[in-house]
Amino acid sequence: GAMSVDSITDLSDNASKLLEALQLSHPHELDPRRSRGKKKPLSLNPITWQVPRIVDRCCTHLEMHGLQTVGIFRVGSSKKRVQQLREEFDRGLDVFLDEHQSVHDVAALLKEFLRDMPDSLIPRELYGAFLSTASMEGPAQLDTLQLLLFLLPPCHSDTLLRLLRFLAEVARHAESSWDPEGHEIPGNKMTVSNLATVFGPNILQKEKPGEKDASALNFEDSAAIILVLQRLIEHHHSLFMVSPEMQCDVLRRLFQTDPDVIEYLLRRK
Repeated sequence: GAMSVDSITDLSDNASKLLEALQLSHPHELDPRRSRGKKKPLSLNPITWQVPRIVDRCCTHLEMHGLQTVGIFRVGSSKKRVQQLREEFDRGLDVFLDEHQSVHDVAALLKEFLRDMPDSLIPRELYGAFLSTASMEGPAQLDTLQLLLFLLPPCHSDTLLRLLRFLAEVARHAESSWDPEGHEIPGNKMTVSNLATVFGPNILQKEKPGEKDASALNFEDSAAIILVLQRLIEHHHSLFMVSPEMQCDVLRRLFQTDPDVIEYLLRRK
């Protein structure tokens, strides 16, 4: 009589939606500085971390080799090398990105992947809802953005979080700094605003790539896209967090529909 919860698609539609609400991470799982020796705590999420290999490897490579690169994401790349990398990932090869790859090629590959996804990272049916938050301010804006993030499929949510965490790190290195010996470390000049301008149209898409008028955004939409992505980058840590109160509410509801599943998840946690 045991039930596997490795895939929420096996559960009823009602339970699936509620379990998806628990998929966002706990604070300790968001901290990339966790010591390797410690056991990784498990959240209530019955799904493994779902980030495409190409996104994670591009972000990791750029975090290691590109944070001090001036104009990263704005300087041209080699179309031939980018195409070769793209084809290797498409064939399912275990592509290893190291210091020999150009930072600008990897940056271009990441942008291309996000731009050409069959369904954009923020699904198109939520395009208008996300853009509407641009006219809001303060806590109301952040609360609405968080509720919209809860509606994302797990793979979209995980991938968006990985990307936003990376973009926040790039922005943190935008300004020049100095090492302990007094030598200047050049900034990459990519502020949150600059990054939102570059990535916004790739993440929030009204039309599919190649469709008529897909690139024809009016000024209001363009400005709203940039503002929304800025807020997502600036507040990603808190936005991708389910409050204890909301978790308890979801658990109470699930106890009425799937008590066996909840018992398993709580034991696992």
